[in-house]
Amino acid sequence: MTPGPRPAAHPLGTADLGDGTYRNPVLHADWSDPDVLAVGGDFYLTASSFGRVPGLPLLHSRDLVNWTLVGHALERLTPEAAFTAPRHDGGVWAPSLRHADGRFWIFWGDPDHGVYQISAEDVRGPWTTPHLLKEGKGLIDACPLWDEETGEAYLVHAWARSRAGIKNRLTGHRMSRDGRTLLDEGRILVDGDRIPGWFTLEGPKLYRHDGWFWILAPAGGVETGWQGAFRSRDFAGPYEERTVLAQGRTGVNGPHQGGWVRTPAGEDWFLHFQARGPYGRVVHLQPMTWDEDGWPVMGDAGEPVARHRKPAAPPQPPAAPATDDTFPGGRFGPQWQWTANPPAPDPVRTASTGTAPPDGPSSTAGRGCA
Repeated sequence: MTPGPRPAAHPLGTADLGDGTYRNPVLHADWSDPDVLAVGGDFYLTASSFGRVPGLPLLHSRDLVNWTLVGHALERLTPEAAFTAPRHDGGVWAPSLRHADGRFWIFWGDPDHGVYQISAEDVRGPWTTPHLLKEGKGLIDACPLWDEETGEAYLVHAWARSRAGIKNRLTGHRMSRDGRTLLDEGRILVDGDRIPGWFTLEGPKLYRHDGWFWILAPAGGVETGWQGAFRSRDFAGPYEERTVLAQGRTGVNGPHQGGWVRTPAGEDWFLHFQARGPYGRVVHLQPMTWDEDGWPVMGDAGEPVARHRKPAAPPQPPAAPATDDTFPGGRFGPQWQWTANPPAPDPVRTASTGTAPPDGPSSTAGRGCA
């Protein structure tokens, strides 16, 4: 195994400046397509893992600034036969992390196979076997919603033109509360081709707030795009749209998809990624408020902040996910991933050395890699 290049580090390895403020990015390594969830006083984050295993990394924080890796939700990619060799363009695209009916849920789209979901009572597992909720090519960026006002459940997803021949639109379904069945054939909720100047609409995150259905979704491409917000009184639409975060006068190119979270203190925050070339898709934290018309306002009047006060939360020690390894006792840490499903390990050798089998993939991607 060989580690990749290490990202530039903040002081103490974290974005916490130690004076009640933080500096973006809060995660200065490749955590693509992040989604975030609050459960009590704890925050959890997951991100795209594509063709790497274990997949669906799980990060934990108490203040949205200092994060630690606590595990992975997906031990092996499915279907197994499709991932016996590296597939950097497949696997887990843009997962969504939710908590409903006493369980943690993760939904994602695999562009070659369809929409999958897994769940667990505890975020550290055990997680269920992946369930294929919607089969098909080009189905990506899936996000569920359990509407506590009506008891209904919903799903929204985007499209990958490379597999489906279409993109720039968001499709919605009614869904059973157990997340195992779609209850209709689906309909287009937002067609980006009908919005002047909008293209590559993707990465939707679905919420219910203040009597509205909300979809937060980026458009315009990873390098140059913006974050949009859509709202409707009815899940089926029609949806109004507004740009709520864009580069503006800052150096943060294409502030892209992420997730909204409300803290126990009642503050709203938005985590999103920025494409930083060899550093990968690093994660920024933006303050979020609501204007007089009920629309979200992210960052500094719709532009990303470079530095800001930390969220109101109990003091936390500086922390950041590992980007290298000292291999204590000859064992590699949980930050390492294989670039495909490895063969079943030799139990004798694994127990004695803590290393992977010699016929496994020749390299892995630690989170120091882009």
